[in-house]
Amino acid sequence: MKHFQIWILGILCLLFTACKASEEIIYMQNIIPDSSIAVSQNKGIEIQPKDMLSIMVSGKDPNITAMLNLPRISMNTSAEIKGNTSGLAYTVDKNGEINFPLLGKLKVAGLTRWELQEKIKRELQDKHILNDAIVSVEFKNFKISILGEVAKPGSYNIEGDKVTILQALSLAGDLTIYGERSNVKVIREINGERTIYSLDLRSTDLFKSGGYFLKQNDVIYVQPNSVRAGQSTVNENNLKSVGLWISITSLLMSVGVLIVNIIK
Repeated sequence: MKHFQIWILGILCLLFTACKASEEIIYMQNIIPDSSIAVSQNKGIEIQPKDMLSIMVSGKDPNITAMLNLPRISMNTSAEIKGNTSGLAYTVDKNGEINFPLLGKLKVAGLTRWELQEKIKRELQDKHILNDAIVSVEFKNFKISILGEVAKPGSYNIEGDKVTILQALSLAGDLTIYGERSNVKVIREINGERTIYSLDLRSTDLFKSGGYFLKQNDVIYVQPNSVRAGQSTVNENNLKSVGLWISITSLLMSVGVLIVNIIK
């Protein structure tokens, strides 16, 4: 009977350990199946100073469109990509403006690319320059950096203007098993001010965070969990390593004494 109690105690300890470990790594644990979750509002990435924008205008008059579009330059660097070209980009100045052909200075900071498309189209029509203009605006420098405990840390160029923290982490191959899922940092700098968001990937509350939708030049940092931190301590500090093993030995001796007492 006593042996049976010991086995039950051991199994319960293993189950408790397994459940505790799963709580540390499973995403969105409090999600309710087939339920709707409100997501933080995001109208799109807003243009900021130092952004680089590709703006292309098309219409029926090729002479006008030729003046409105920046020239395309060769990007040849090897025989494999021979013939590739890329349009030059407008750089938003410190005042949030660009100098656009035939329209002059345009205030673009604070607008989404969709809003800028409509603004340029409207001004071309109002000034009777091109009534049938079709305008396309794209970001040329939308990139994010992902650091820490992910499979593939680095900088990533993003296509489009809408990306979430989950999509970004998938680009980096997801967190490693040593990544701290309860405290992922999103570091953002706008107009010289730095904001740091802390996101808990284990909770659906991450959808409500201002860091859920990313912006250009955001930095994501995944800090190591206690297991990885403990490994670092063991590897780099021999004194603490000795202390760790002494603690483990003491714990095992205590468990052994407890088992012996149960058997008696």
